Amino acid sequence: MFDRGVEIKTPAQIESMRAAGLVVASTLELLRETVKAGMTTAELDVIAHDHIRSRGATSNFLGYHGFTGVICTSVNDEVVHGIPGTRVLQDGDIISIDCGAIVDGWHGDAAITVAIGDVPDEVAELMRVTEESLWSGIAAARLGGRVSDISHAVETSVRAAGPYGIVEGFTGHGIGSAMHQPPNVPNVGRAGRGAKLVTGLALAVEPMVTLDSPNTLTLEDDWTVVTTDGSWAAHYEHTFTLTDTGAWVLTAADGGKARLEALGVPYGGD
Repeated sequence: MFDRGVEIKTPAQIESMRAAGLVVASTLELLRETVKAGMTTAELDVIAHDHIRSRGATSNFLGYHGFTGVICTSVNDEVVHGIPGTRVLQDGDIISIDCGAIVDGWHGDAAITVAIGDVPDEVAELMRVTEESLWSGIAAARLGGRVSDISHAVETSVRAAGPYGIVEGFTGHGIGSAMHQPPNVPNVGRAGRGAKLVTGLALAVEPMVTLDSPNTLTLEDDWTVVTTDGSWAAHYEHTFTLTDTGAWVLTAADGGKARLEALGVPYGGD
């Protein structure tokens, strides 16, 4: 069912999204454990492809508007949409891995940033701040609230941590029977605006934060987004929904229970 262009899912459809989300969660955890210096981003893509297929799911990235990978692999100053290929990962790099899967026609989408070996303290802190802002955004969501409550919480979390850049040209999004749907979920904004948060709505929240300027450009491959000043970026993402009892993070292995309860937020999973 659609409400003013926003897709509202039934409980059974949300369960299918949870199945897709668990595939995404296990794929990202496998990649986190596997990635190391000396690997190419294409090798990571093969691992992801094999794992998604082994779980009876399909990739929602492969072939999307011509995209050639199963995952996005964005390294260092690459913010999002990096194409897997011959790039060899080096000790001290960071890589943002964005992954999606489809089960029974329903989508899941999530991203993590991983350090390869030792990275400078400021880079490790960038990663922590970005991930924390993601959870702050999800924690701010309440039935009857508005999408921009999430946006405001993400921005507030980042701004409180230091003079980081928040990328505004790319946003989170609605998700369900397609990977990208209304409404957009910006990473900045005033609370109390945008689509109403209701049961059956599923959103992908994905802050992208940089060490310096948030300005970006897209490379000649028409996909890879980099910072204009070469500053490094981190990217985290989860797909979540709201139930009558709280937030349920469909792409977290535990449904987000541990992180949400640590923030004092009711957990809405089964």
